[in-house]
Amino acid sequence: MPRRPVHVTGPPDTPLREALRGLRAELGTPGGFPPDVLAEAQDVARAPDLSAHLDATEVPFFTIDPPASTDLDQAMHLERRPNGFRVRYAIADVAAFVRPGGALDAEAHRRVTTLYFPDGKVPLHPPPLSEDAASLLPGRTRPAVHWQIDLDEEGRAVTTDVRRALVRSRAKLDHAEVQRRIDAGTAEEPLALLRDIGRLREAQEVARGGVSLNVPEQEIVEQDSTYTLAYRAPLPAEGWNAQISLLTGMAAARLMADAGTGILRTLPIAPDGAVALLRRSAQALRIDWPHHVPYARLIRSLDPERGSHAAFLQECTTLLRGAGYTVFGNGALPTPAVHAAVADLYTHCTAPLRRLVDRYASELCLAAVAGRQAPQWVGEALSALPDEMADGTRRANTAERESVDLVEAALLKDRVGEVFDGFVVDIEDAASSVGTVHIEDPAVIARIEGPAPGLPLGERLRVRLMQAEPGSAKVLFVPA
Repeated sequence: MPRRPVHVTGPPDTPLREALRGLRAELGTPGGFPPDVLAEAQDVARAPDLSAHLDATEVPFFTIDPPASTDLDQAMHLERRPNGFRVRYAIADVAAFVRPGGALDAEAHRRVTTLYFPDGKVPLHPPPLSEDAASLLPGRTRPAVHWQIDLDEEGRAVTTDVRRALVRSRAKLDHAEVQRRIDAGTAEEPLALLRDIGRLREAQEVARGGVSLNVPEQEIVEQDSTYTLAYRAPLPAEGWNAQISLLTGMAAARLMADAGTGILRTLPIAPDGAVALLRRSAQALRIDWPHHVPYARLIRSLDPERGSHAAFLQECTTLLRGAGYTVFGNGALPTPAVHAAVADLYTHCTAPLRRLVDRYASELCLAAVAGRQAPQWVGEALSALPDEMADGTRRANTAERESVDLVEAALLKDRVGEVFDGFVVDIEDAASSVGTVHIEDPAVIARIEGPAPGLPLGERLRVRLMQAEPGSAKVLFVPA
């Protein structure tokens, strides 16, 4: 499900920062790393296992990440070929640092995933690895899992190769900078091709019936010496960048499927009732959705900068619920095997610094290409990964949801009693007086309780803020 990241800065003794510290304690979030884990991280950071790595440092890779990011999982290089394109995608080789069965490995299995809070993150791996020795920082030679995927002129993958290699990124870019360079025509070919390949891959997504949700993100913005929440529509460059990651995840899933063993990211097709509820919401929001138009085509026609469209896109994330990880072996694919939103076989393999399962997916793909069995440590841990990842994903979703609630309460605590414009985007059932309201300004998604059953799903509504207190009372609206 698309994340709704928010970022908080300021003194550590503010009520909001104190409430966030309380939330970490309530969720049982791990603090610093144990001494034995840190000692092992520092040890392997000095001497990673590079015995199987080829030299690909001559390829001028670049990364695209938020400006403040230092845990850089992916670097890319794009080139045009006589009959299409070549995508080189370097993924941080975490397995070159993590010793199977060691303290570092055990701690990663306890944490499972990096947790994000508005005032910082709780990393999967110690910073000496995730933000230094294993990160694909510019100007540093780093071990990587090097993907080479050749595409035809229409953007279809025709060949895939994956090997260990030493790589060296030349530049750390962010999405806004990438968008400016491409729009201005000043981007050199390896970067300019991101638009060309990204659009081709988006067309391939349309053809296979897949969908990517351009859900607006909540951002804290300074306004007249105070702060408020606003929505930010994703840039096209973010979608093009995401298509490279999706391409690699699909290629990885195909390699594992052909080898007969692997772990897939699966999502069942949404039940008819969920789609019918979305159609009701679209109708109420005055979004034209003819019955002959597929859901995926409708999504691409929406403008995330329009209030009603943004509200509907948020509600569309309900169709992504139910995603999980599924292990298979002996050549028998699971049922379902396909990720419904991707509309193809898919796995997670491009963020091993931040997600445990990706390290294992990379090893399975390396083994598949080499025609050998995956290392013993992979097989021993594989069956437990779906449950571990499910627990980690629940913790991450809870941390995000509760964090957003805290930030919204902190920013609205002095506005109790005021009236706002919004849309009811969800209700517990058709006769319910409890639901979710999407406020346009400030950008808040919160609980609404009506005095009687029958909240007007999807309709514009004037609502009054009844409570907002970080750490004690979540945001609550009622119809005005």
